Amino acid sequence: MKKEKGLLLVLSGPAGVGKGTVCGALRQENTSIQYSVSATTRSPREGEQDGVNYFFKTREQFEKMIEHDQLLEWAEYVGNYYGTPIEYVRETLDSGQDIILEIEVQGALKVRERFPEGVFIFLMPPSLAELEAELLDVVQKQKI
Repeated sequence: MKKEKGLLLVLSGPAGVGKGTVCGALRQENTSIQYSVSATTRSPREGEQDGVNYFFKTREQFEKMIEHDQLLEWAEYVGNYYGTPIEYVRETLDSGQDIILEIEVQGALKVRERFPEGVFIFLMPPSLAELEAELLDVVQKQKI
């Protein structure tokens, strides 16, 4: 029997805490969970594909999305915009499919305002020292 409405799962925590790893494991365990693709103004990295990893937008396109309330949440980080297009989330939930968002803490708080019925999971690092080491590793690999 098809569900009337899907479940919104929001996986949140500070950068470098392992959201991507946990999200990947959840999706591998339950392949029916849809992954919410974010929009960004940053340039694609090697191997990334538009519509798969991100929806790559110009700054002007992204600002129009903000102006027309087309984003569930958005933030500016390291000089680029990142956000969740609301239409894809609504369509997925309305079709009865579950969807997972992998976002920063501030974004999760914004999502909770619009979808209080969602399931919100907050990941914490084992320690501040381990989080710092992970962030330094990310910075070195991505040359942020």
